[in-house]
Amino acid sequence: MEYIIQNELLLPKKEASIPLDDRGYYFGDGVYEVIKVYNGQLFAKDEHLQRLVDSAKKLEIPLPFSIEKMEELLYSLVEKNSMQNGLVYFQITRGVEPRNHLYSRELKSTFTAFVQPPQDVEDAQKNGVNVWLTDDIRWLRCDIKTINLLGNVMVKREAADHHCQEAIMHRNGTITEASSSNVFLVKDKILYTHPATNLILNGITRQLIIKVAKKYGYEVVEEPFPVEVLEHADEAFISNTSLEITPIKAVYGQLTTTFPIGPVTKDLQIKFKELM
Repeated sequence: MEYIIQNELLLPKKEASIPLDDRGYYFGDGVYEVIKVYNGQLFAKDEHLQRLVDSAKKLEIPLPFSIEKMEELLYSLVEKNSMQNGLVYFQITRGVEPRNHLYSRELKSTFTAFVQPPQDVEDAQKNGVNVWLTDDIRWLRCDIKTINLLGNVMVKREAADHHCQEAIMHRNGTITEASSSNVFLVKDKILYTHPATNLILNGITRQLIIKVAKKYGYEVVEEPFPVEVLEHADEAFISNTSLEITPIKAVYGQLTTTFPIGPVTKDLQIKFKELM
């Protein structure tokens, strides 16, 4: 039996229910996080929890309880589901009130969480993925990890329709990120990635990769770069909680190019695994 958390209650998934007037249902008015579970432990939990706090603050969504209580609930969820390896998804919506664009600041926010089995990413990490290059059609606060992901959803579908596993997006010719991951290019053993501005989500895996890369002597350049740079990179990879570091083997769509799965990507994959 699968268990979930609704507010502070741990209960069977089939018994859970969400009120129709929840603003998450009406407006996508909420924030979320996904943490990977390794050997029963929440990986990089402090960074994920802090980002949730930051996202909620930017949207004026009050936390339903303390971060310490949230951590306690998440570990109880992992234990109740007998999970050793997998993913924990949790979100906070602004709360419940009759549908109205104008939100009240007096609402009690709603917390929910569930677990998912581990994704099989071994083949993708070893052999790489194809990505689809397309326009970034999202809003201008991509730094907030909101549950309103329609722009991401649409380009992910576009990529899948062209037999690609991920979509890389650009704004007016400048690469931002992918639909559910960050993008890194490698040239002459230097890593390049878009800076952590309002135009991307500052991924936790992205942050850890930058720390690991610098620790082992790699230079990391965080600056915007144009689409055309894709044709000149030596290597490329995407990163997120599920995929960790996954090589890009080919780009299709508005530009076509291929990459080898190079030594820098392979080295960083090994060094990232050592964090776990």
